[in-house]
Amino acid sequence: MEKIDWIKNKIKTLTELSALRHTWKTLSKQVVFTNGCFDILHHGHLDLLAKAANCGNLLVVGINSDASVKRLKGPERPINTEQDRAFQIASLLCVDAVFIFDEDTPLESIEALQPDTLVKGGDYSIATIVGAQETMARGGKVEIIPFVEGYSTTSIIKKIQGL
Repeated sequence: MEKIDWIKNKIKTLTELSALRHTWKTLSKQVVFTNGCFDILHHGHLDLLAKAANCGNLLVVGINSDASVKRLKGPERPINTEQDRAFQIASLLCVDAVFIFDEDTPLESIEALQPDTLVKGGDYSIATIVGAQETMARGGKVEIIPFVEGYSTTSIIKKIQGL
């Protein structure tokens, strides 16, 4: 067994996670879900993920696929591949599972996983969080983690470019 297998083993498919979700439910585990591009991992991402993990027992993170990021952010993105981004997120101790989704929104994933808590950053409101209404309708919670000012992938890219 490789020393990094513990990281690789956290990267799952949505189908695998849906099956695990059933097991977690029988064990009364509180599942937290968040998602994003996580293109260039920075302090704001790490703060969000650590605080999201505190909202339950298990943190599942959905990563936008490369194609999805291109549609959302433009042809120059992502900087890091989906596999690299998934590996980086999976390497964090506060994250229990990671998967890649190709849709523009995580609604299908949220419906499949039925998280107990849905978490997004402070640049969202309940009205703009995809899956918030569905999560609350099932009795789940939606948490908005305050945004850490001064951190964004776009600002990092501009800094590298000298802009």
